[in-house]
Amino acid sequence: MPTYIYAITSADHPLRLEGLSGIGDPPSVLRAVKTETLGAVVSDTPPGLRAKRRDLVAHQSVLERLMADGAALPMRFGLVGPDDDQVLTALEAERDSYMTRLAELDGCLEYNLKVARAEESLLREILAASDEVRRLSEYTRQNPGAQDEKMMLGERVSQEIQIRQSAVAGDILGVLAPSAERSSEADPAKAHFLNVSFLVKRDGAAVFSQAVHEEAERRGDDYEFTLSGPLPPYSFV
Repeated sequence: MPTYIYAITSADHPLRLEGLSGIGDPPSVLRAVKTETLGAVVSDTPPGLRAKRRDLVAHQSVLERLMADGAALPMRFGLVGPDDDQVLTALEAERDSYMTRLAELDGCLEYNLKVARAEESLLREILAASDEVRRLSEYTRQNPGAQDEKMMLGERVSQEIQIRQSAVAGDILGVLAPSAERSSEADPAKAHFLNVSFLVKRDGAAVFSQAVHEEAERRGDDYEFTLSGPLPPYSFV
């Protein structure tokens, strides 16, 4: 039967799995497969595996329990191996890589920060700063049929938005990076110009959260900071 994989740990990692069940309906039984140096928390894979809320919660609960007792490499939902023997083979083949990554994550947590800015505020700033944007904006208001100028205006505003958002994102990262071990940027989304994860020492989490709060206060009401965590360190596995 295919083996569902929740996380990879060191072989001596505590496995306080009492009271937890794996994915599936009925819930699968959790177990560990181990080499001399590494272990993987696994279960049987239920037929017709899909990302149902019940199973996502079960997966997350296992990760949270393991992370409470030390470093664990979290696997994303849905990772399946052919069987336990193949999982053991993979653990042995990638032993050095997994051990290095576990050492990097030891004592650390992941926090994700998303930052957005009110569009109206940003457009006001661009109009105030750019003579060309003001000229094109005024011209297109007076000449509604001026399609070429409208396209030029849209392109110029888009360029200015990207320049300003990139500059602010760099500034925010520069302020917060000293409070974290590492950072990993994701592609910005339409709603958020900055989407970045930080790897933070467990005993430095309060300092990091305070740094985020102070930066949000400094930026003012035009900016929205959304901090999520602690999370399994998916971004650093």
